[in-house]
Amino acid sequence: MMKKWVSVIILAVLVFSLAACSGQNDKQDSKEKKEPKTQEVFKIGAIPDQNAADLSKGMTAVAKYLSDKTGMKVEFVPSVDYAALVTAFQRGEIHMAWFGGLTSVQARALVPEANSFAQRPRDSQFHSVFITQPSSGINKLEDLKGKSFTFGSESSTSGHLMPRYYLMEAGIDAEKDFDGKPNFSGSHDTTYKLVESGSFKAGALNEAVWQEAVKNHKVDTNKVKVFYTTPPFFDYNWTLNSNVNDVFGQGADKKVKDAILSITTEQKEITDFFQTDKFVETKNSNYGKIEKVAKALKMIQ
Repeated sequence: MMKKWVSVIILAVLVFSLAACSGQNDKQDSKEKKEPKTQEVFKIGAIPDQNAADLSKGMTAVAKYLSDKTGMKVEFVPSVDYAALVTAFQRGEIHMAWFGGLTSVQARALVPEANSFAQRPRDSQFHSVFITQPSSGINKLEDLKGKSFTFGSESSTSGHLMPRYYLMEAGIDAEKDFDGKPNFSGSHDTTYKLVESGSFKAGALNEAVWQEAVKNHKVDTNKVKVFYTTPPFFDYNWTLNSNVNDVFGQGADKKVKDAILSITTEQKEITDFFQTDKFVETKNSNYGKIEKVAKALKMIQ
C-alpha cells in the first residue's frame, strides 16, 4: 500500500514539474514574441548627392557617434541613387535617413507615420545657386533660353525641384526652352564640374556644396560663376522611420533624436561634413511648400 502511495506522489510531482516547465516556456516564448529584436542593426542612409567617399566618411562618423550614445549597433548603408534610398526607407530597411526636402516628402508619403525631426540651422533658409561660365553671356534666368543646362539628381530638392520651380516663375519651360532636354548629372559636385568643363552652359545646385567647393578650391572660379541665387526654402533633414520603436523597443526613437540634437563641434568630423555646428528641431509641416511644388510639377501624387 505504501509503495502505491509513493508511486502516486512521485507521479504527481512529475506532472506538476512538467506543467511548471511548460508554463515557464510559454511565458518565455510570449516574452520573446513581445520583446523587440534588440540585436537588430540600426541602419542609417543618406541621399548620394555628392562624392561617395566623402559621404561614406561623414555618415560612418554619424553611425559611430549614434552607437556610442544609444548603445545600439548602428551602420551606414549607402544607396545607389535617391530613389533607392526612398524605397529602402519604405520597406523599413533604413531606420533613419538624411534626406533632401523632396525625398523626405516622398518618403513620408509612403510611410505616413515617419517623422522629419532635425535639420541644420541653415536648412530653414536654404538656397540653390545657378552657375555658368563668365563668358557665356548669361546673367539672369531669362538668358538661359536656347542654352544647354544641367540639373543635379532628378529627385533633388536644391538640384532640380526648386530650380525648376524658379525657372517656371521666370517663364522658362525646362522641357522646351533649353538647347535640347535638360541633363541630370546625378550629384551637385558633378554639376559644377560639367559647367566648369564647358559640357553645359549652365546648371543649378545646392548652395552649401557650391560654397564648400569654392572654399576647398575644388572648382575654378575663373571658369564658373554664380549668376542667380533662389529665394529661401526648407531643405535637408533627418527623418526617422515609423518602425524604430517596434524593432528596437519603446523610447528608441527618443534616444536617437536626443543623440542627433546633442551633436556639437566636439564631433568635428560630423559637423565639418555637414557644414554646421549643430542640428536643431524641425517638423513635417515645414516641408509643405516643397510638397505643394512637387505636386504642381507632378513629381509626387
